[in-house]
Amino acid sequence: MKKTTGAPQHLTDEDLYLFNEGNHVRLYDRLGAHLAKVDGVEGTHFAVWAPNAKEVNVIGDFNFWNKTQNPILQRGNSGIWEGFIPGVKQGHNYKYHVTSRYGNFQCEKADPMALASEVPPKTASVVWKLDYKWGDKEWMKTRGAANGMKGPVSIYEMHLGSWMRIPEENNRPLTYRELAVKLPEYLKRLGFSHVEMMPVTEHPFYGSWGYQTTGYFSPTSRYGTPQDLMFLIDKLHQEGIGVILDWVPAHFPTDMHGLEFFDGTHLYEHADPRQGFHPDWKSSIFNFGRNEVKSFLLSSAMFWLDKYHVDGLRVDAVASMLYLDYSRKKGEWVPNKHGGNENLEAIAFLKQFNHVVYQHYPDTQTFAEESTAWPMVSRPTYLGGLGFGMKWDMGWMHDTLKYFTKDPVYRKYHHNALNFRMLYAFGENFVLPLSHDEVAHGKGSLLNKMAGNDWQKFANLRLLYGAMFAQPGQKLLFMGAEFAQWKEWNHDTSLDWHLTEHAPHAGMQKWVGDLNALYRGEPAMHELNCNPAGFEWVDANDSQQSVTALLRKASNGKGTILSICNFTPIPRHNYVVGVPNGGFWKELLNSDAADYWGSGLGNHGGVEAEEAAAHGRPYSLKITLPPLSALFFKAQ
Repeated sequence: MKKTTGAPQHLTDEDLYLFNEGNHVRLYDRLGAHLAKVDGVEGTHFAVWAPNAKEVNVIGDFNFWNKTQNPILQRGNSGIWEGFIPGVKQGHNYKYHVTSRYGNFQCEKADPMALASEVPPKTASVVWKLDYKWGDKEWMKTRGAANGMKGPVSIYEMHLGSWMRIPEENNRPLTYRELAVKLPEYLKRLGFSHVEMMPVTEHPFYGSWGYQTTGYFSPTSRYGTPQDLMFLIDKLHQEGIGVILDWVPAHFPTDMHGLEFFDGTHLYEHADPRQGFHPDWKSSIFNFGRNEVKSFLLSSAMFWLDKYHVDGLRVDAVASMLYLDYSRKKGEWVPNKHGGNENLEAIAFLKQFNHVVYQHYPDTQTFAEESTAWPMVSRPTYLGGLGFGMKWDMGWMHDTLKYFTKDPVYRKYHHNALNFRMLYAFGENFVLPLSHDEVAHGKGSLLNKMAGNDWQKFANLRLLYGAMFAQPGQKLLFMGAEFAQWKEWNHDTSLDWHLTEHAPHAGMQKWVGDLNALYRGEPAMHELNCNPAGFEWVDANDSQQSVTALLRKASNGKGTILSICNFTPIPRHNYVVGVPNGGFWKELLNSDAADYWGSGLGNHGGVEAEEAAAHGRPYSLKITLPPLSALFFKAQ
């Protein structure tokens, strides 16, 4: 019979102090299940926070899930229960059987700090050791430049389980290790600098795409072991590709094996449903005012950066954290102490989160999915900002997609959708996102949003991407959009890879690859993405012809790029555009080229500038603008 011995002081007094203070950022080394040896006996040390428990027992396949055989002990007044169980080895499944001091509440809980989990729908935690020999030393030494504001960040957002499946094997998703063979090569070929993985944290409901997280320290076991995920990240790094993980501190699911009502009280969540229940997602909201919850979440963020070498965290649903009345009607929310709708505790937590991340990992990046006009999201905390590195530009996304649904004959009346962004473009450090949210929930694919017949839809989509890459800001594209998938994204099936065998889709894929090559190869296209010195309108106001022209500039003033977009299907010959330099302007890219399934209209490799002033500049070009096209020129 296995008994639990007294705690071998796995947690120090300093650990307990920092945890209760809300400043412990590496709880994963202390709480949870850790293989250990006590007095020469091998086993596992368990530790869990359950301050309102009367009794906590570790149950598992090692004791036939006996609810009384292996009790663990309370550590002073810290709220932590801990103990050592001999003979428990790597791979053993376990849970905590928690008996509350309030009422008759008893529940079997997965470990909030578990490092591994059973494959859903099973819900037990798994004893695991995170040993792995990394091979990404060169990437880790130099990644600061690739992740920084001046780097050409082009993000491929993906859902691991539906990127590619094997139909011959019951439509199963690729494993982490199978992805490690295919994904790095594909992303490198198309020129993406980073991959953003929708949450890999363990989640019971597959249809939540990972945004209903239960395992804040446990990668989903659907695709393999923790080491298998490390192997995938390692291989991506070895090919020079950064890894961003979606991270969800805003809310968590109400599944009873998870954090909800953990010790018979509302431990992680607010007790008042006006504060603790999310009406949109039917989930629980973290109590950001509780110090131990802050330690838990900060440790989760640090965990992925530390143990998994992740290069960035994209924080989901930031707006829902900032506003107490988010998705709530009058009377359904509780004002803050000043009577306002700002969630002061969540704001303080986000600032602390960003401070901690950049303090310990200054060569990484944090991204906010924040859909409102909240000021200074991506400005330093010492200036009063939230401290994020980057913010998703949801306004650009909404305006632009709405514009592209318009028949071109009406676009001249909506020209402000193209130029309005530049009034605020440098108020934040922006990412331009065409994400999963725009191709799900009945919204259709990006290709199907485009106006016109089939040829025009493809031309419009190439134009959309060209206009996106011409704009200041980092880029993000969701999987399948790079080859113009017709169907809306479905998390239960693979992307339609067979489409790439057909010219329109292969052409789109090549266009995205060539855009990435231009974006990454020309400093003017990325170096000053977050600086107004890198951008200049040539003509923002040609609404009658639905044409825009702009310049992108590098910090040294050399290699200026001219981008011109024609948002109508009408070819325009001898279109005059003012430029700052004389000489030959080479046509670097033309979305209407035959290689991209365009009509093949263009400028025969470039245009010689004339000494004729236009648009306030001493020289001008007479350019042929193909239908629904994006063009890029560079002075030679």
